Amino acid sequence: MTPRVVIGLSAAIVAVTEEAPYVVVTRETGEMAGLPFGPFDPAGDRTLELSLRGWVREQTSFEIGYAEQLYTFGDRGREAPLPETRGADRLISISYLALTPSRATLHRAGARWRSWYDFFPWEDWRLGRPAAIDAAIGPPLRAWAEGAGDANTAARRWARARLAFALDGAVWNEERVLDRYELLYEAGLAPEAARDRGGAAPARRGLGEPMISDHRRILATAMGRLRAKIKYRPVIFELAPDLFTLLHLQRLVEAIAGLELHKQNFRRLLERTGLVEGAGQFDARAGGRPAELYRCRRETLAERPVGGVHVPAPRWD
Repeated sequence: MTPRVVIGLSAAIVAVTEEAPYVVVTRETGEMAGLPFGPFDPAGDRTLELSLRGWVREQTSFEIGYAEQLYTFGDRGREAPLPETRGADRLISISYLALTPSRATLHRAGARWRSWYDFFPWEDWRLGRPAAIDAAIGPPLRAWAEGAGDANTAARRWARARLAFALDGAVWNEERVLDRYELLYEAGLAPEAARDRGGAAPARRGLGEPMISDHRRILATAMGRLRAKIKYRPVIFELAPDLFTLLHLQRLVEAIAGLELHKQNFRRLLERTGLVEGAGQFDARAGGRPAELYRCRRETLAERPVGGVHVPAPRWD
């Protein structure tokens, strides 16, 4: 009998406020959330992206704008069955990143916006190094490394853990979101690992909420992609309102990167790009001296290749 293979389409739909980046979740299975997801119909769907947009519309009542393909996953044993894929021998999961400038009202039961830091709390360094890294992540990773069968494997494991989670003086790299999640999964610390191996997940504080199937891995991929992309493409303006203060734009970048940035450095580097211009208006809603409003110079995007918004070295003082 020919194995039944299902192609699944999933979307990490991101909107950002000064508080946090938010993603749409559309279902709750037990205590776990999931991303918008649906199977691709080879006979009825003209393209993968059109199929995805249809699934998102059906599950959220929301029309996505900017979207790009992220990655294709197909690891056996990590695609926990969903109602749409029961009976499949294999699931090939094609993921997308979609951006929107505001959290639209979602008119479908179960669809809501959630901070991506609910699922990855160790990724938010805006208030300093998260306590969970040294309390809930570092010690079990060290035990996992030391439990390897030989000294070389133990050394390699610890080197990976050290670089991923900035342990023992290593430098934090905010783009390595997927590396960190995959390391937790391999070490058996992510609840999804116990689920996929047929066991009960131990209760560990600080390791974030699990998600259905491989959706937390997909979200980690989206986070790393967006954190990298804001540096070399002007996608931050897909997430910002038409008019914004420079402080608001900085707060959006900080929310995505999970880092606190130096105000003067951020503004100086932003002005060098030629991507923003004064709108001749001021925002007095915050009280005190009104802040000048800016807009994205769309003509700059048409004139020449344009990079992204440089993320300066974070402030720790």
